[in-house]
Amino acid sequence: MSIRHGLLALLERGQMYGYQLRAAFEESTGSTWPLNIGQVYTTLARLERDGLVRSLPESEGGQRPYEITAAGRADLTLWFATPISRADRPRDELSIKLALALTTPGVDVRAVVQTQRTATMRALQEYTRLKYASDKPEDLPWRLVLDAMIFQAEAEVRWLDHCETSLVRHRPAPNRPTGRPEAVERTDEAARR
Repeated sequence: MSIRHGLLALLERGQMYGYQLRAAFEESTGSTWPLNIGQVYTTLARLERDGLVRSLPESEGGQRPYEITAAGRADLTLWFATPISRADRPRDELSIKLALALTTPGVDVRAVVQTQRTATMRALQEYTRLKYASDKPEDLPWRLVLDAMIFQAEAEVRWLDHCETSLVRHRPAPNRPTGRPEAVERTDEAARR
């Protein structure tokens, strides 16, 4: 989810100023994506520049509320109607980490997998505990976010199991001497015969 579309969705509810948007964003995502206030105001400035929101006069308290424009509503509608592509998601740091661990001398890849599995299982237990802590109807958005986190953690554990199985079957290729081109090796073998 982009911050941009998150703020547009919140402004669709009604006018809000930056701190209200930040609090509503964190509440809607169950604080799984904490925003700093600078991100909120930077994003609001871009949205205003692009004509998707407009700032309103400051309140007596000195806060400047924003409201969504017709162009912002159209952009938000398009976002909701467009599926998220796998290519749109950030890179998976864990898979990159394991790929690098496999090719970095001295790294115990099985230990990396086990450390991650332990952390993921702890997170899974905490997500499950949080899910069952409240069943009020107004908590449904938060519970759906938790469900997504639970499913992702379960999938990560299954993938780590797969990695561990693959490691057991993995037979590293024998090390070839470096700096000796293959043609030179053949020539040396021919000379020994």
